[in-house]
Amino acid sequence: MIKIAIDAMGGDFGAEPIIAGVIEALKQREFQAYLVGDESKLKSLIPHKYSKFITFVQSSEVFAMDESATDALKRKESTIFKAVELVRNGDCKAVVSAGHSGASMSLATLRLGRVKGISRTAIATLMPTTQANQKTLVLDVGANVDCKAENLFEFAIMGYAYAKEIMKIDNPRIGLLSNGEEDCKGNEITKDAFEMLKKLDSFIGNVEGNQIFDGSVDVIICDGFVGNILLKTSEGVASAITKIIKQSVKKSPLAILGAILMKSVFRGLKNQIDYDEYGGAPLLGASQPVIKAHGSSDARAFKNAIRQAKECVENRVIEEMQNALHELKTANKEAE
Repeated sequence: MIKIAIDAMGGDFGAEPIIAGVIEALKQREFQAYLVGDESKLKSLIPHKYSKFITFVQSSEVFAMDESATDALKRKESTIFKAVELVRNGDCKAVVSAGHSGASMSLATLRLGRVKGISRTAIATLMPTTQANQKTLVLDVGANVDCKAENLFEFAIMGYAYAKEIMKIDNPRIGLLSNGEEDCKGNEITKDAFEMLKKLDSFIGNVEGNQIFDGSVDVIICDGFVGNILLKTSEGVASAITKIIKQSVKKSPLAILGAILMKSVFRGLKNQIDYDEYGGAPLLGASQPVIKAHGSSDARAFKNAIRQAKECVENRVIEEMQNALHELKTANKEAE
């Protein structure tokens, strides 16, 4: 049975939605959940029938969102530190946290280590597209605010490997997010990265923001500052559109009738753009599976984050990525 370490108190809304997500995940498929948090507060949230799947790891310290990621290594009693240690010590196979992104990245890098050949880990996320059953992988979306061209090149290789091995895309198309498609567009770092990336057969050049959602590219590379703004803006737009539709429908009986007739269409649209359906973002480059759930995750989102962690373990994501990275880097060196 797969053992998953869970930061049970790291989210924006405390332990309740996290534990509810754990229970929902257990309803779908059994696994062993190592809940890191204050046992006195967590135990009452666990239905008796699921207690045999729960192991409590005591910790009452939560790494706050306003704390510096550089302090994560010092906070050895924090829930995120202890969750990562469970994986480092071999007690668990993956870790899931809705807490501090920087702390998760820092601890994953320093305590678990990186995949050989990777200097920085990156948070990746899937974005919906207008093409049926197609998603765009975007990285980095928050782990590295400042990047060098070499980092962006490594992100591209990791994204390529993930898209090929996990998303099952035979020939993933890689694009570099910029302010125009022309080769000369971008800042100094992206221009340098462009020169490195064009050595890859899979690189299609610079891409603009509107291409994220049109299905014309499979993997989009950017630094964590740009990527995080992109992610939060996209979430905000999706939420705003949903609210506008609801407000408009309520304005007339005819619109309400039309909405009822289109209920299945709206449900499909919601599922396609709802972040909760994706659950969490993998921290690519870490030597063990680390899934970063959104801080405001509800039970459904956290359930899906756990599902993603289990899939990473079952599909041997790290091993497959490392093999793909080695093959791609070897081919690139031979081409030189």
